Amino acid sequence: MAKFELKLPKMGESVAEATITNWLKEVGETIEADEAVLEIATDKVDSEVPSEVDGVLVEKLFNKDDVVQVGQTIAIIETEGEEAAETTPVADQEVPSPEIEEAVAAAEGRVEEAKNITTSDYADSNRFYSPLVKNIAKEEGISFDELEKIPGSGKEGRVTKNDILDYLENRSSQPAAQPQQGQQKPQQAAAPQPAKTPVSVNGEDEIIEMSRMGKMIAHHMVESVQTSAHVQSFIEVDVTNIWNWRKKNKDAFEKREGEKLTFTPIFMEAVAKAIKDFPLINISVDGDKIIKRKNINLGMAAALPDGNLIVPVIKNADQLNLVGMAKAVNDLANRARLNKLKPDDIQGGTYTVTNVGTFGSVMGTPIINQPQVAILALGAIRKVPAVIETPEGDFIGIRYKMFLSHSYDHRVVNGALGGQFVQRVAQYLEKFDKNRDL
Repeated sequence: MAKFELKLPKMGESVAEATITNWLKEVGETIEADEAVLEIATDKVDSEVPSEVDGVLVEKLFNKDDVVQVGQTIAIIETEGEEAAETTPVADQEVPSPEIEEAVAAAEGRVEEAKNITTSDYADSNRFYSPLVKNIAKEEGISFDELEKIPGSGKEGRVTKNDILDYLENRSSQPAAQPQQGQQKPQQAAAPQPAKTPVSVNGEDEIIEMSRMGKMIAHHMVESVQTSAHVQSFIEVDVTNIWNWRKKNKDAFEKREGEKLTFTPIFMEAVAKAIKDFPLINISVDGDKIIKRKNINLGMAAALPDGNLIVPVIKNADQLNLVGMAKAVNDLANRARLNKLKPDDIQGGTYTVTNVGTFGSVMGTPIINQPQVAILALGAIRKVPAVIETPEGDFIGIRYKMFLSHSYDHRVVNGALGGQFVQRVAQYLEKFDKNRDL
């Protein structure tokens, strides 16, 4: 029998760790190749980790809610044959060495001791701790009481990565500096600020625990508002030509391509063109530096069945024709609904579009998806009376119109750029060729 080490796979260029949310297999159970062994979550997406081999799960190296680094071994699977042993050798060669056995046992003891001190107790705290902060605390052996005393500089007194790193630096250089913690205690009062306005609960009310993704979305939204100076511009667009063209071509398109033709790819195409005209919309802010993105990767906000939101990304959207854009939009939307998106599917976005009109909203003021600097909301298409200008004079006619709502970061995008960009999107939509071939 051979042993195979199941490792946490790479999940995107900016994802370094994940939290185990559920073990789908228990020790002793048989596993088939490509069968999911456990569920994980990052700050980007939920996913499953499949087995690469057939075998039996003999050891789980992490528990639920533990944070695991990419490349770490998370489980041991016993297999038949020698191929798996050659591909992923286990530490059989280390067994004869008593020194190594003692070192491993001591290390495991320290890890277990740290876990008992920290992870089990963090859940009892009234403060929010991110997985990264918990992981640092666990690795450094910071106890629950010690973590609770660290003053937080984040929203509502939350402890950030820099807060805990600063604390560790001060702790190592000034081990006896207890009075400083006492002086910092007035800042700690920021943590329970929400309790200043208590929420009354009676016997008929239902208390619903927020989901992990819901908590992360809430955190990111608040963080975005605190980071970016949000400003909005609105413009009304006549999309009558698009409405009539789609109505005429949608059945033939679906029959030929096997894909539904929605309005979204048409809007995405216009946005990609406008970004090429105004590349300073396609940027990010890093401290006092501006990063001008080369690729145009459009995020497409999609509602999930559980009411949460996710933003899959269409990579190099400016290089797609309308057919390619339609296929990309449909593929990402379908996999988002089925919870089958991969981490790479939601990485690298440079600009985001959200369709608030899906639920009948005429316009909206969307929150920027950090670290981007702008986001466009598409309002509902309405049939309205409008003034139509012709060489023979003006008259009233029925037109299909919608509002575009553009939120942008006023730190780096001024009103002229923000307004000109959304105006250019509107111009591309209004000049849509109603005789266009697919």
